[in-house]
Amino acid sequence: MKSVSLNLFLVIFVLSCFADASVRKSHHTPSGFKNPNPNFETKGFWNVINWQIQRLQLPYSVDPADYPDFPLVKNDGSQLQSNQSQLSVTWVGHATTLIQMDGVNILTDPIWSERCSPVSFIGPKRYTPPGIKIEDLPKIDLVILSHNHYDHTDLPTLKQLEEKFHPLVLTGLGNKKLLLDEGIQNVQEMDWWEESKMKELKITFTPTQHFSGRGLLDRDKTLWGSYLISGKKEKVYFGGDTGYYTHFQEIANQLGPVDIAILPIGATEPRWLMEPVHVDPKQAVRAFGDLKAKYLVPMHYMTFVLSDEALDSPVPRTKEELKRSGFEESQFVPLKIGESRFF
Repeated sequence: MKSVSLNLFLVIFVLSCFADASVRKSHHTPSGFKNPNPNFETKGFWNVINWQIQRLQLPYSVDPADYPDFPLVKNDGSQLQSNQSQLSVTWVGHATTLIQMDGVNILTDPIWSERCSPVSFIGPKRYTPPGIKIEDLPKIDLVILSHNHYDHTDLPTLKQLEEKFHPLVLTGLGNKKLLLDEGIQNVQEMDWWEESKMKELKITFTPTQHFSGRGLLDRDKTLWGSYLISGKKEKVYFGGDTGYYTHFQEIANQLGPVDIAILPIGATEPRWLMEPVHVDPKQAVRAFGDLKAKYLVPMHYMTFVLSDEALDSPVPRTKEELKRSGFEESQFVPLKIGESRFF
């Protein structure tokens, strides 16, 4: 049944996302960071209120209860635990993927919590379970965090991973104190285009068009971004959250073509509100082309309700855009939650 109540938490969450930001040439500012796009602009209080009113008139439901069960794959982790060298990607849900590359196990924006929220009893609730249990994961060597929003930097999950694996955690500038205060011990902050090494891998923190903040008063005080992971033979790009801009082309120009691009395709509607910070399927396909990637693995959908698109629409829309843009169907790898693909 379609919800007819205003979501107060979502209003506060989005207001924190779409506060005013100054425009400067560099992504560093006296108070924090900004996007390099001179046309980047965000929406204010009354825009968000207007959005909440418009949600009541949607021609379809965004209530997960009104949809059939989404496809899940049971993953006990045995195949992942035995894999020592082959490139693989497993979708855990939302922006959480497990990347195995040259014997290194990497988690992206891990969240196993029931809600992406500062509190456990209110806020966007998970409507599909994680694709693999934490206890079934292989030893996690590295965690990469794209930015500090609650659905991407989930402190309860990070504390579980710290206790079990003690991984290296990479994050943007300004986020280290938050993690250290929660007992995460091995944290490295990175600026755009900085590199880190792990065994045979080179990990580069790359730009995105987005924002940061965990409340109403810390807008853009920490840095957001994406990651290009370069191994012996392959390159994997993790896009985090991002609007569309020239950074995809810049990444390919500076670091070379990508083998696997893990890109968001959800949390996209309404476009007048979400376009500055979330690519839609059409823009995700354009970014895929900019990155000169071989395979597109989609994420950031089918887990939390954060926007207004029909919950079963992102994959079909992406397939249509890929076909229209001349890409082969085999280049699209829409994993089921819990599914692993070995390349």
